[in-house]
Amino acid sequence: MALLEFDKSKPMDIIPMGRAAIDFNPNELNRTLDQVRTFTMYLGGSPANIAVGMAALGKKSGFIGAVSDDQFGTFIENFFKNRNIDTSQIIRAKNGEKLGLTFTEISSPTDSQILMYRNMAADFAVSPEDISEEYIKNSKILLVSGTALAASPSREACFMAIRYAKKHNTKVIFDIDYRPYNWKSLSEVSIYYSLAAQMSDVIMGSREEFDLTENLQYGNNSVSDYEIADKYIALGNKIVIIKHGKKGSVAYGADGKAYKVNSYKVKLLKSFGGGDAYGSAFIYGLLEHWELPECLRHATAHAAMVVASHSCSEAMQDIVSIDKFINERKDEQVITPVDWKVVL
Repeated sequence: MALLEFDKSKPMDIIPMGRAAIDFNPNELNRTLDQVRTFTMYLGGSPANIAVGMAALGKKSGFIGAVSDDQFGTFIENFFKNRNIDTSQIIRAKNGEKLGLTFTEISSPTDSQILMYRNMAADFAVSPEDISEEYIKNSKILLVSGTALAASPSREACFMAIRYAKKHNTKVIFDIDYRPYNWKSLSEVSIYYSLAAQMSDVIMGSREEFDLTENLQYGNNSVSDYEIADKYIALGNKIVIIKHGKKGSVAYGADGKAYKVNSYKVKLLKSFGGGDAYGSAFIYGLLEHWELPECLRHATAHAAMVVASHSCSEAMQDIVSIDKFINERKDEQVITPVDWKVVL
């Protein structure tokens, strides 16, 4: 039996909520940003990428967020429309806020990083008054990005959306998605992350992100992964996914079963976008009522495909391509049932 049951009468599959941004990825690789002359522009932002990933997988996706009232805002809306993503709940910021810009530096075959510009970010301009109860009522899933909780009025809008979701049996997925910019203090991070985590049905994040949620120092071994999972499953979550980078990740289910996931080996082009690809394929599996191991297998494969690509959003794959990737690597066993108290 699937860990989550969805109301099939709801016409929308998923509504990600949070930031849509612009990614500028370098065309000249293996050099620092000061040496790059040209870039390719893509849609970016974790929840926006997940919306694109879900659409590529054939699911009906919407989006809740704010974009700048300029050509970059138009680029975002057109990018979504061209992929049949509903844009009716995207607003234009009214006070000169600008879309976040991300410049990617691929400085070597094994090293990449990003340079962010997010002063007066447009995505924080969405307010509780912009949230449509009817829109959320008509979706199977609301996905909230943790970055959207970093400032007002966006954070209040997120909690309003979650309230509507809980009222209408729309499942809530909390993608912790921590970015240090815009947060005033780590205590503030813990307050709002823990509130969202207590109200969700699925939580996804790295161990570092869970440490921030629990107000722990990163690397503090006084609280184990399974204790964090126990806490949030007791609060109503059905799935808790804790990632440990190259060591893999563990998914804990409310049925008492846990699975360890290792990564597929690919030639890495960049270290970004894999989490968004992972999330979209994992959620696709949930909507298809797959068991947890199969959701994880496809999530891990999709992540590997995207980190090996120049783009994040435009590298999102359809299910046929992901299955082909998995079948070509049948010898790579990436899913392992593990003891609940496993330590990575």
